[in-house]
Amino acid sequence: MRKLTFAMSLSLDGYIAAPGDDLGWSVSSDELFQWWSDRVGATGLALYGRKLWETMSSYWPTADQQPGATPAQIEYARRWRDMPKVMFSSTTSTVDWNTRLVTGDAVTEIARLKADDGGSMDIGGATLAAAAMRAGLIDEYVTVTHPVLVGGGTPFFPALDHWVKLSLVETRTFPNGVVLTRYETSR
Repeated sequence: MRKLTFAMSLSLDGYIAAPGDDLGWSVSSDELFQWWSDRVGATGLALYGRKLWETMSSYWPTADQQPGATPAQIEYARRWRDMPKVMFSSTTSTVDWNTRLVTGDAVTEIARLKADDGGSMDIGGATLAAAAMRAGLIDEYVTVTHPVLVGGGTPFFPALDHWVKLSLVETRTFPNGVVLTRYETSR
């Protein structure tokens, strides 16, 4: 059985995007960027909601060809292109960049993918992750908390029908006051 992890950057007040889908509040460092790149390199399958996939696929497939691309950006772009991806959408008809489109029930497909053999899976996108969360499919939560309050937007955690008990397995501090916390779901 595959492990499913929900990992995203968020503001201290719990939002993955500020109003208007603004992501400009995040604080980067070479160390944090390398952590994300290594995570992509180790992911067996990435599950994306439509909005996040569109954001990622609008930049990373050709980021390594941009003038001034750093070695870290070149490596990340290559890893992102090579990583198998599944994008869930009922409104999109085509995908590319090593991506398979699923238009049917996301929870059913995620459960099927989890039951398969293979490497770990990451899930991204607020709506898709919320559906997996409510269905009890997420095994691990990784919050990369940035020292900013945005006051609203897209929350990392949706309203849930029941409590989800977690066990802390890792903390790490990055430059600029960014703190990673990793929790496993207690079952």
